[in-house]
Amino acid sequence: MYSEDYERARAQERNTEDVYSKPVRAGKRTYFFDVKATKGNNDFYLTITESKRRQEQDGTFSYDKHKIFLYKEDFEKFAEGLEDAVTYIRTRLLKEAPGSGDNQPDGPSFNNVSFDEF
Repeated sequence: MYSEDYERARAQERNTEDVYSKPVRAGKRTYFFDVKATKGNNDFYLTITESKRRQEQDGTFSYDKHKIFLYKEDFEKFAEGLEDAVTYIRTRLLKEAPGSGDNQPDGPSFNNVSFDEF
């Protein structure tokens, strides 16, 4: 990540208001879907944060975090790309994997992903 991108993201976070937050726990990771309003509440965007807890050598815990900023003009393209990638994995890779017979658990469906509510 370029330093100017990092600084821009940090400045945006300081000038925003949280509108909605949805944490999703998935194994060792937690994903946070946060809708934020820009300063003045005239625009909205979504941040997706992956957080993974890890234990340091001294026994203390720390968190690795990775964040994506998703702006409203990109919602549809992002949703299409996510749906295509998940569909590809489910139809081509999971069905072909050894031992992936009918006992494969059904996960959440991304076929109807919509960012309209954001």
